[in-house]
Amino acid sequence: MQDGTTTDATARDATTKAPRDAAALLGRRRAVYAFMLVFGIGMSSWVVRTPAVRDLLAASTAEMGLVLLGLSVGSMTGVLTSAAFVRRHGVRLTVALGGASFTAGIALVGISASLSSTPGVFVGLALTGLGIGFSEIALNLEGAAIETALGRSVLPAMHGCFSLGTVLGSVVGIGLTAVDFPVIGQLLAVAALGGVLLVTVVRSVSPGTGRVDRDASADASGSPRRSLLQAMRERRVLMLGAIVLALALAEGSAMDWLPLLMVDGHGASPTVGTVVFTAFAAAMTVGRFVGAPLLARYGNAAVLRVSALVSAAGIAVVVFVDSPVAAGCAVVLWGLGAALGFPVTLSAAADGDDPTSSVAAVATVGYVAFLVGPPVLGFLGEQFGLRGAMVLVLVLVAAASLLAQAAGPRTGRDGGTPLSRS
Repeated sequence: MQDGTTTDATARDATTKAPRDAAALLGRRRAVYAFMLVFGIGMSSWVVRTPAVRDLLAASTAEMGLVLLGLSVGSMTGVLTSAAFVRRHGVRLTVALGGASFTAGIALVGISASLSSTPGVFVGLALTGLGIGFSEIALNLEGAAIETALGRSVLPAMHGCFSLGTVLGSVVGIGLTAVDFPVIGQLLAVAALGGVLLVTVVRSVSPGTGRVDRDASADASGSPRRSLLQAMRERRVLMLGAIVLALALAEGSAMDWLPLLMVDGHGASPTVGTVVFTAFAAAMTVGRFVGAPLLARYGNAAVLRVSALVSAAGIAVVVFVDSPVAAGCAVVLWGLGAALGFPVTLSAAADGDDPTSSVAAVATVGYVAFLVGPPVLGFLGEQFGLRGAMVLVLVLVAAASLLAQAAGPRTGRDGGTPLSRS
């Protein structure tokens, strides 16, 4: 009788635990989606106003490249410090601090631009980049953990939410640019609304994901940075980093320069430049949300190879065809091809025994694109025009197609994202 009672109680506990676990997973997934959505809205809200900020600062193309370096320095700093912080404190605290830095940075950019303060905009962009970079590894680890629990792809849609955010921010920016709405008003509103949303969802993020007990493994007992460097010496990690370097440069160069590229390189108006950037963001969004079935059917390597070639074709048209209409259409190819670079390479990096170090290593190599891209393209643009500067991006993206096989499954599984990890 007692054994039967115990069995019934165990069955009831299992029955009630399953819905709780499902609800918790749903909350975790919504939280990472919300973080990426806010990051996308904030970034596009800044990008669509770059012509206006450039005018407020009275900056040249080369000077804007140096201003944009603030975003890159902040991003790289965040990526380099995130893995160690995640190992010690877990994902929730990491993304909470990253979100706070991001929203504060967006607000500071708006305030500084209205005061024509170039150093202020630089610092604001550095805080913005720090927030994204610090959160990047943590969010991808949380997304990978949710993938394992659900048994299906999450990372492409998670990055798709970032792209969806860029579309939403761009659409609003088109209207505000057309009516000359003050930059400070737009960016302060974005920072405030984004901060409220992140505070609301951050409690749903798992506090334990990524956290490592220092006594649990010999690898964790040493320096986290040393573990990161060891991961970066692995051939597969370096190849994945090279792929994400190229495709991140394709994405980042559009985020940083596309409105100005259309204005200065193709003679378009600032409003048209914003519309073209919105088309790029929409293409990125579509590519990421439809990527999961393509990855499941054809695998990481084939999809990444075709993606790189499609993106290269779009960039080539923008660079070599002297037509704003053709350039505007080609931007769609540019965005579709670049869409899966980050999520697929980071998902492939997470397919291993030490996902924290591997993801951190690939993200670090990829963020080099954001570090060196703005100033390099700015100085090249000063000498050869922005269209000429994009030749560098074109060459690297085309070369990435030759390395795509590194993103294939290590354990013989098919599909785009690993569904089980040790």
